Amino acid sequence: MRPTAEDDPTPTVVVLSGGLSHERDVSLRSGRRVSLALRSRGVEVVESDVDSGLVDLLGSLPDAVVFPVLHGEAREDGAQREGLARLGVPFVGSIGSACRVAFDKSIATTVVAESGIVTPSQVALPHEVFRELGAKSLMAALADQIGFPMMVKPSRSGSALGASKVCLPEELPSAMVGAYAYGQVAVIEQFIAGTEVTVTVADRGPGAATLPAVEIRPESGVYDYTARYTAGATRFLCPAEIAADVAQACASVARTVHDVLGLRDISRTDLIVDTEGRPVFLEANVAPGMTETSAVPLAIEAAGWSLGKMCTDLVRVAARRGGRVAVDPVP
Repeated sequence: MRPTAEDDPTPTVVVLSGGLSHERDVSLRSGRRVSLALRSRGVEVVESDVDSGLVDLLGSLPDAVVFPVLHGEAREDGAQREGLARLGVPFVGSIGSACRVAFDKSIATTVVAESGIVTPSQVALPHEVFRELGAKSLMAALADQIGFPMMVKPSRSGSALGASKVCLPEELPSAMVGAYAYGQVAVIEQFIAGTEVTVTVADRGPGAATLPAVEIRPESGVYDYTARYTAGATRFLCPAEIAADVAQACASVARTVHDVLGLRDISRTDLIVDTEGRPVFLEANVAPGMTETSAVPLAIEAAGWSLGKMCTDLVRVAARRGGRVAVDPVP
């Protein structure tokens, strides 16, 4: 019988969390949970922030595997993983080039739409263009093209930071300012009414598999930062209370997104099931949250796995793959 990654010994794991981003606190919480989960399986874990001592730490642990639990720009956009790849350090998760595409909502939506998946109507608007062409005329154009209600959010940010639902024209200017506070490009897209679900894809060695869909019911009606990370602010149902054929369609979309964006190991795809029962793509996550209020651990439990077992399997897969990861050539 051909050996699998599960047959291999588990190496030391460096769990990377924190970093300098707006999502530092969330990353630290996710990192602590992943570390505890790995230790529950007897894995030796070294917890590390992203700082000037990281390269020396990795040099002192030549056989270690890195488990990045980093959120926010320069963390989920692939830059950190490109660095690990150039150092020849094996790590859990997607390579840098795939992260760059997935993290940018305007680019990811375009790529996913080209695969035939339903996506919202969307406009990406750089802050520079917004200033040059004038807010008044652009506001009118956005209202005509997208319509109300609409969602406004930064193109490159996570945890719904800077995102807001806009129902009236007079709310649009402040929403744009809020989005630009977290990045130079704002995405304005059609608001899709329906049931919000998220589907995790994980590859523990034998191949990628989808986990049960998690239904998200925020008390406020919008799954923003507060709803994501405040205990009791959102109700999660897993498996989602949707028809079996719709759940299957959501799983199929998540798997397709995982494939067309070139993701690996683990990803999470956020969807809206519209009033016609169609899954509509919202965004993909290459470093999904692992906090006590995150959806992925719920899906893992519903699948009959444990967080510790899944994380250990992902580490073994990365160790077997090694640090031989393709990176973009240095210009």
